[in-house]
Amino acid sequence: MIPQTVRNISSAVKTLRIQGCTNCLYKRFSIMPSGQKSLPTRYLGQPSPFTHPHLLKTGEVTPGLTQIEYALRRHKLLSLIQKEAETLGSSDHAIILLSHPTYYMTNDIPFSFHQNTNFLYLCGFQEPDSILLLHTIPGMSLPSHKAVLFVPRRNESRELWDGPRSGVDGAVALTGVDEAYNMAEFRQYLQQFKDEGCTLWYDNESPVHSVLHSDYLQPFVDIKTKSKNVVKPVRVLVQYLRHIKSDTEIELMKMAAKITSEAMSSTMFSTTSPVNESYLYAKFDFECRARGADLLAYPPVVAGGNRSNILHYVKNNQLVQDGELVLFDGGCEYSGYVSDVTRTWPVNGRFTTPQSELYQATLDVHKSCLSLCTPGISLENIYAFMLNHLGQKLKDVGVLQEKCKDDIYKTVRRYCPHHVGHYLGMDVHDTPDISRSIALQPGMVVTIEPGIYIPENDTSAPPRFRGIGIRIEDDVLITDEEPVILSADCPKELPEVEKILNCH
Repeated sequence: MIPQTVRNISSAVKTLRIQGCTNCLYKRFSIMPSGQKSLPTRYLGQPSPFTHPHLLKTGEVTPGLTQIEYALRRHKLLSLIQKEAETLGSSDHAIILLSHPTYYMTNDIPFSFHQNTNFLYLCGFQEPDSILLLHTIPGMSLPSHKAVLFVPRRNESRELWDGPRSGVDGAVALTGVDEAYNMAEFRQYLQQFKDEGCTLWYDNESPVHSVLHSDYLQPFVDIKTKSKNVVKPVRVLVQYLRHIKSDTEIELMKMAAKITSEAMSSTMFSTTSPVNESYLYAKFDFECRARGADLLAYPPVVAGGNRSNILHYVKNNQLVQDGELVLFDGGCEYSGYVSDVTRTWPVNGRFTTPQSELYQATLDVHKSCLSLCTPGISLENIYAFMLNHLGQKLKDVGVLQEKCKDDIYKTVRRYCPHHVGHYLGMDVHDTPDISRSIALQPGMVVTIEPGIYIPENDTSAPPRFRGIGIRIEDDVLITDEEPVILSADCPKELPEVEKILNCH
């Protein structure tokens, strides 16, 4: 999916490194979940090892991710807070993250719930209308802290309609946080942090749950800001942790990319001409879910013919005619982690000469950019390379004049108006506050997605190329050595694409 935003991260955060083997970290920082509590022998508000043993092992909060890993994440966040606190001069801290609310498509019909990923990253709790509070403990220095969840009270009447709730006992037993309370107790609990010496870490400028914010947080923030209290955003600190993936996260992302690659290949295989974009959408959705995906990562772009030049075309309701290309940008979510892959193919199984020229040009640039995905190089570096390489390719095929007098970058951006890629993880456009100018590091996952787009009304381009839009996108894991293409199973070489299209 095409990226849009670039932001920065504080210099203090950039310098933090927590190194060492995982077991040593557990011993050194005492981050084992406090007291293993037995899971309630009933359904909770999300899968548990008791109710869904086919999905979760004992000790896991979400598939593949244990209570210990979530506790380690919280500990790392408090280590970042400790680093930032050196410049603030404060010793007491309260960190607050809100869940998402339930959104409704109409009246009392809800959309499928999807959790706020920063909240989810730190506790794994998947119910709406909840609050995670991390705070310092009197007499103990950071990064020691207490983790507390505030969750919806169990309600037999609401659970009849909406399904079971975890309640305070289920929340503690499943997630491994220190304590949990009903949401009604949050206001009173919060009062202990109103003193001027306590720094509040909360995203006051962009609350993700407007009702929880207005009912509970806004009055408290107003009190803090009227005095000499400090209110600091926490979002960028969490994103800093999220942009380097653990081994477990990488395995989940490999599975998401594998499912997407196989689903995309199956969608290619089933293509005939003419074909409805909605059929390809439905086929891909089915193939992802049939292979274990929870849902699609975003509304896919299924753009036939000239519609492929609309970068975020998601209507997906037209016929793709014989002789046209279809650009398919899709991905799935698997256990909280997503993929993002784009392929472009001719619905009749054969590229025309102009189509193959632009396709091969895009593919050559794509593969060259992939080779640059190594530690020390930034996405901005790769973007500059992409523009330069695309410019030469567009000259080679005759879209641009060899002696183009205009600024080459400005000219190329007419034909590829988006960035070369973005970070990938729990969100499609993951960690948007992390600048694309920072050096890539092992454990990062990025997309590489050059494209060439020539609208049918572009009279400056040769007529044979008008109405063609092509993008090729892969998911890439940065390692100490060669980049690992997580979506490598999805065909993209021109002969491979034609072969799978003509297998039937």
